[in-house]
Order: sequence, then C-alpha cells, then structure tokens
Amino acid sequence: MSELRVYTDTDSSAPVAVHTLGADIALALEPSGILFSRWSADRELGGDATQDDIIAAYRDSIDELTQRYGFKSVDVVSISPQHPDKDAMRNKFLSEHTHADYEVRFFVEGEGLFYIHVDGKVFAVRCTQGDLLSIPANMTHWFDMGPNPFFRCIRLFTTPEGWVANFTGSDIAQHYPALAN
Repeated sequence: MSELRVYTDTDSSAPVAVHTLGADIALALEPSGILFSRWSADRELGGDATQDDIIAAYRDSIDELTQRYGFKSVDVVSISPQHPDKDAMRNKFLSEHTHADYEVRFFVEGEGLFYIHVDGKVFAVRCTQGDLLSIPANMTHWFDMGPNPFFRCIRLFTTPEGWVANFTGSDIAQHYPALAN
C-alpha cells in the first residue's frame, strides 16, 4: 500500500502526518515540487515482460512526462532478493544524496521507500505497484529497498548517462525507520 509519512527533520520518533490515499499524497508533496501520481498499463504484463514490453505498456504516460520535463532516455531496472549485490546496493542508497537530474521512478512491481529531506521536513514515501515519484534535481533524499528487495521500475533521465549521486555526508538517514520487507 502506498503511504506518505511526514516527519520533522529534528524528530524521527513519530510522523506529524500520515497519508494513504494517492490524491492526498500528491497534494502533500506538490508544494515542495515533488510529483506523485498513479499510472496504469495499457495492456496486461506477465512476469516475463521485457524492458521493451514494459515501456510499451506505459508509453502514453512516459511520453506525457517526457514532454513535460524534457527527458531524453528511459529504462527499466529490476532487483530481486536473490541479487548478489543487494546488501551493498541498499547501503549505498541509504545515504542522503542529491542528483543534478530528476530522480524519477515508476513502480511496475514491488516496493521501495524514498525519504525526501526538504524545508525542515522528511517525507517518507512508500511506493508500490502503480506509483510514480519524481524528485526534483538537487533535492536531498535517500532510498531504502529493504533487506529483501523486489521491484521493477521505469526510470527517466534528462541526460543519456542517467544520474550520479552526490552524497551529503549527513547521517540523517540513520535516524528514520527502515523498510522491513
């Protein structure tokens, strides 16, 4: 289930607000320039769907976002609990960082938990199948895929190289609840 928990950046003990309806999540994130929406495929996708199949099934939504933000490339990333580098990948993404590009993820399957640190708040956005999250360039955030990660996500980039993480050196991520999947 999609969920937004809003914390202050000085107190991770309890959220000051919780939203579970997509429209409420979108409204709470919008003032910070963060986009949250729900997409639907235009066809049924099986577990063996290729990257091309997945992109084709969401082509209209991808094209709309591409036109709006000028994205130049799109791909699909997948990870499963059997991935040999899952622990190292999780640890890397758990550190607060920024990108010079948007961070855009659409969850075709699975789940992940994004933390976005902006304006004295920490937004904890649990994304599940059908959720799109777009974090503006240069906004501090981190991502938790949990100890048993499972997701397939569409990613969009304004540069063909994709994004590079610029770590802040802050330990803030260590103070907020982790994803336990």
